[in-house]
Amino acid sequence: MRVMIIGTGYVGLVSGACFADFGHQVTCVDTDGGKISKLRHGEIPIFEPGLGRLVESNAKAGRLTFATSLDEAGADADVVLIAVGTPSRRGDGFADLDYVYQAARDIAGAIRGFTVVVNKSTVPVGTGDEVERIIREHNAQADFAVVSNPEFLREGAAIGDFKRPDRVVIGTNDDRARAVMKELYRPLFLNETPIVFTSRRSSELIKYASNAFLATKISFINEMADLCEKTGADVQAVSRGIGLDKRIGPKFLHAGPGYGGSCFPKDTLALVRTAREAGAPATIVEAVIAANDARKKAMAGKVIASCGGSVAGMVIAVLGVSFKPNTDDMREAPSLSIIPALQQDGATIRAYDPQAMGEAEPLLPGVAWCEDPYDCASDADVLVIITEWDQFRALDFAKLKQLMKGRAIVDFRNIYTPSEVEAAGFRYTGVGRG
Repeated sequence: MRVMIIGTGYVGLVSGACFADFGHQVTCVDTDGGKISKLRHGEIPIFEPGLGRLVESNAKAGRLTFATSLDEAGADADVVLIAVGTPSRRGDGFADLDYVYQAARDIAGAIRGFTVVVNKSTVPVGTGDEVERIIREHNAQADFAVVSNPEFLREGAAIGDFKRPDRVVIGTNDDRARAVMKELYRPLFLNETPIVFTSRRSSELIKYASNAFLATKISFINEMADLCEKTGADVQAVSRGIGLDKRIGPKFLHAGPGYGGSCFPKDTLALVRTAREAGAPATIVEAVIAANDARKKAMAGKVIASCGGSVAGMVIAVLGVSFKPNTDDMREAPSLSIIPALQQDGATIRAYDPQAMGEAEPLLPGVAWCEDPYDCASDADVLVIITEWDQFRALDFAKLKQLMKGRAIVDFRNIYTPSEVEAAGFRYTGVGRG
């Protein structure tokens, strides 16, 4: 099939590379000429394990190309996917749909034969209706169908999620569009992946509801972690105990410094705004947002408490600043709340992250960026683990003891047990370990 994807960000580039790997002829379109030039030369603008190899192999095979406009992309497409950003709008938190609507106007002028227009971007309920209206307004004779097909890609595991998904959600009532989408996802149909066909509006809401529910699980276990610290319980045991219940499940029950990233913060805000406008307030989601914001702000206090009530004049080594491992994404990362608060209390921050330091540097002024975990720990009074990169899971405590001035370790991801850290001669502070 001939597939065009508008947007070469995280969703667009991963989707384009994977569809090309399925055997489709894919063109990724982006108005950023610099980005397109880099992609044509094999430079990947984001860090995602395996993505570079996938783009390179399909580009060499001629199945994946890049263009700066639909006109430049050339041949008529069977499917055009909109995969542009929908960031939170300033002031009200609603999804900014300007890029989506501009893509709809561009598509209207490029439609020749029957074309399926797919909203891959995360959009509020009813956006598909507006995209359809815009295309019809700009090209009254166009033969097309607008479909909702939300993505469920985890940063750091996106290629596996695309090729081996839990489910594919497709929102359409058009029989021709349904047939085209089946062909688009033909390899997954052959693998008997669950394909959920539903209405367009239901599909749009499934995406927001999924992310809001997962965000709720994270905030819930974080509140249980606070309760564990007050009562002497261990959140690791509590999480396992409730996660073995098949009605609950173990995923997203890992206590930490709060969720971040490109999806949960903006999608929960957008869902709350949609619910208010519809007259059905999502009060649980509103509480989740408030709890997560408060948690990220409170985490600096945990570091300060571990140092006796003040970090003034101290050197703090921070391992990991991205919002999660295996990505360089800094959007809404807990480090953006924790590090400035520690600096405000008078601490000097040394930090290391395997991938995100380039993205983080302009966001975290005054931080000294280091070459590796041990360079970071040199002369530090306390070591703080914010992001659970694999390379932080087997630190040499004997070496750390030689390098550090202090003997305090704060582990916001509970990747170590208190006994092993204390046996090495350090004071240990975890999350939810009373």
